[in-house]
Amino acid sequence: GIIMNLYTASINYKGEDRLDISVKTGNLIYAPTWDLVMGIKRGFIDKDKYIRSYMKMMRISYNHHRLEWNELLSKDEVTLVCYCHRNTFCHRYILAYMLTKLGGVYMGERTGNNPEWVEEFFKVLEEK
Repeated sequence: GIIMNLYTASINYKGEDRLDISVKTGNLIYAPTWDLVMGIKRGFIDKDKYIRSYMKMMRISYNHHRLEWNELLSKDEVTLVCYCHRNTFCHRYILAYMLTKLGGVYMGERTGNNPEWVEEFFKVLEEK
């Protein structure tokens, strides 16, 4: 479709539109590195550094894997899934935000939506 409806969810979401973007079990085109994941978990890097690093990785990924990105963007609906809890700092929201810049419309978290939390997080991302 022209407009893709974007959702996010935790890993246990089983819908047909599910796209695992975790570094553990997912499509590595959209995943962070283990260094980023462990860095933020262990406190070696802060959220700002994580956001900037992941966004930079995704821009590079977009240039290197344009076919896969275009295929993703051509879907009517996609749910980005990861192991993080809902409405907590997670790259699935960062990728959702980036996809809104490429024509997607973010519809919310399937596993317990909190639009206020996401809106605040997207405002932070606007500045990166």
